[in-house]
Amino acid sequence: MFGQSVTLQPVPIQNLSELERARLQEVAFSHLQGKDLGCQITIPKDGSKRKKSFRRKKESFAKEKKDRELHPLGFGIPLSQAILNDFARKKKQDAVKEGRRDCLDLETTVLRFRAKKQHKHLDDSDVFLQYAPDAVNEPLSPTFLDKLSRGHRRGAVSVDSITDLDDNQSRLLEALQLSLPVELERKSLTKTKQKLSLNPIYRQVPRIVQQCCRHIESYGLQTVGIFRVGSSKKRVRQLRDEFDQGLEVILDEEHSVHDVAALLKEFLRDMPDPLLPRELYRAFINTMSMNHKKQLSTLQLLIYLLPPCNCDTLLRLLELLSKVASCAHDSVGNDGQEVTGNKMTSLNLATIFGPNLLHRENISDKDYSMQAVEVEESSAVIGVIQKMIDNYKNLFIVAPELQHEVLMSLMQTDKDVVHYLLRRKLKYQSSL
Repeated sequence: MFGQSVTLQPVPIQNLSELERARLQEVAFSHLQGKDLGCQITIPKDGSKRKKSFRRKKESFAKEKKDRELHPLGFGIPLSQAILNDFARKKKQDAVKEGRRDCLDLETTVLRFRAKKQHKHLDDSDVFLQYAPDAVNEPLSPTFLDKLSRGHRRGAVSVDSITDLDDNQSRLLEALQLSLPVELERKSLTKTKQKLSLNPIYRQVPRIVQQCCRHIESYGLQTVGIFRVGSSKKRVRQLRDEFDQGLEVILDEEHSVHDVAALLKEFLRDMPDPLLPRELYRAFINTMSMNHKKQLSTLQLLIYLLPPCNCDTLLRLLELLSKVASCAHDSVGNDGQEVTGNKMTSLNLATIFGPNLLHRENISDKDYSMQAVEVEESSAVIGVIQKMIDNYKNLFIVAPELQHEVLMSLMQTDKDVVHYLLRRKLKYQSSL
């Protein structure tokens, strides 16, 4: 290309653009069709509507009236919606910060004007330092924020919710900061329903998952029985309510590790659709009959089929579980003292998380034959999740050969796009 050679390197799937990831799904789907998985393969759809199970209906009726009327922002809703709610919350916070800064700038300007008018030759920085702390700490009046038009705020248009955006701005990709490069913004990349970004996708991990993972990594890796020892239902419920209300929650050393671990499990358990979509349940289970190398390559292709939000959240969770498993056994610290392990091996963790991450449609209580099948398959579910925990780093890497197939596929429909992607890869390689 232009006399320069671009050598493709293995890259994490999150480093690919949205367009590349969408085409990678098609390439992976084609490869999986050539494998004998003993079941039908379909590409899962993000946020697909499903019928509410009898068990979930029963539990929902048992809740208090207040809880039924609550519109949660994190728990019990589709993963993509939880991420959108996080984005809307951040936009609202940014709008308040921008308004506060504008208010401070305005007050500083008035103070300088008064000082100049009264012939007080004070240094501008002294004036700012004298009054700025009070201005920052003083709450803004609702009247000021109401009158402050969006046009006068610095930065992009701020919204209180995703629904405040107009039709041209409310697309999911824009809400997740998936924008096209300026040089190609007006070009139609495909003849499909929507434009796809040429930039790496915003890492789509819900706020609660991110905060729980960070807390456990900071305070709980050496905690014996993490994810297995009981927690305080009252404290977990309080944390859940705070996240659901969109409040600012800071998890620190004062919070019990077991409470945070229970909160994370509860989030995954209450998702309407499991993190590993039900469409791929049988395919994941059937990989257990393969040898190690073939199983890993098949699991990798199945992960490529996941919607980006499922893929990114799964990676973050497996990263945490791998760190927990690495501290399972007793060890010797830098000071020569013995460090007690947390006893949570990858097998123990897979036993706990398997039923929440990978499961079929709920089985009726009267269907005893299917219940027996589910019991037999539970060990396969545990085996699949354990394999993912032990090999998560390699499962989310895209080999050069697959990248080449993706680019060749794009070349058939979007030649200019491929040139842009190659220029960016070349620029990245030159910076190394």
